Amino acid sequence: MNLKYIKAKKEDADMLIEIYNASFYDDYIRYGECPAYGRTRKSMRVSIEKFPKLIICCDDIPVGVISVANRGEGEYYLGCLCVIPQYQGKGIGTQSIKYMMDYYTDWNKITLITPADKEENINFYTKKCGFIVDDTDMDGNVRVVHFLMQR
Repeated sequence: MNLKYIKAKKEDADMLIEIYNASFYDDYIRYGECPAYGRTRKSMRVSIEKFPKLIICCDDIPVGVISVANRGEGEYYLGCLCVIPQYQGKGIGTQSIKYMMDYYTDWNKITLITPADKEENINFYTKKCGFIVDDTDMDGNVRVVHFLMQR
């Protein structure tokens, strides 16, 4: 399995929407809402400009996205890490987190949020990636967990 990461451009909006929709469809059905599902081309293009995205390619096939916002002074927010369902469970997410940590060499703090009842996400971020649970709160009608990693 050969992974590479390609910086997304505005012209990639339709492909990113397809990846997001495939990755977050279950969340949309489960919660009745999901900010990453059902985006318009315009909103995705704005998001690409505001929050840099890397397209995750496995053997030259686009299979996921990682989006990281630089909040300054070594703090980064992982806004999205998604892998389409047929490629999940193959270590792509774990390798992508490692890639992100190597790519942003100045990081001293990384944060992210995920739904509190998504045990697979919580296990992934804590057991495989080394994040700790920092807080919980509500985002709309969904209880979410805030994760933190510091060096």
